[in-house]
Amino acid sequence: MIEAELKARVQDPEGVMARLEKRVPGRPEVYRDTYYDDPAGGLDASDRELRVRTVHGPDDTRSVLTYKGARVDTASGSKPEHETRVEDPEAVHAMLRGLGYVPTIAFEKRCRNYDFTAAGRRMLATLVRVPEIDGTFIEVETIVDEDDVHTALADVRQVLAELGIGEQDLTTELYTDAVVARRNA
Repeated sequence: MIEAELKARVQDPEGVMARLEKRVPGRPEVYRDTYYDDPAGGLDASDRELRVRTVHGPDDTRSVLTYKGARVDTASGSKPEHETRVEDPEAVHAMLRGLGYVPTIAFEKRCRNYDFTAAGRRMLATLVRVPEIDGTFIEVETIVDEDDVHTALADVRQVLAELGIGEQDLTTELYTDAVVARRNA
């Protein structure tokens, strides 16, 4: 399955949040992400990602292991995604290190998630603040088969337009790259 996703910088966070809240109440969560790679950087060099994420929400804490393959759509950055919930994130961290992977970066994202249906698709819109990066971002995604990516992205663009997000606001910049740049500044 492919995560058909678009990300944008938000010029009017309060306005976008108000429009999302009219659709469905948001769920505040804090993500703590740790990315792994082999010592030679092979995953990054081949546009793949390996991540352990722990999500702290108002009612629970959960952790997931995620592998993302190389982009299938360069304009949006959409990638195949495989994810599974893990019972013991510390054991997963130990397994990854034991397999020779090394943590490359860890950081926090403060999110407000909105699950809804649009254009007959399950959508997830996430307002994102990364304390180390200036600004607010929005990600809108839906999970689809590879042959449906372009149609799904058109539906995602429509949702973004309804939220007041224009094409000029779209970005493919990765949070990992932005955090590294900030830390190296």
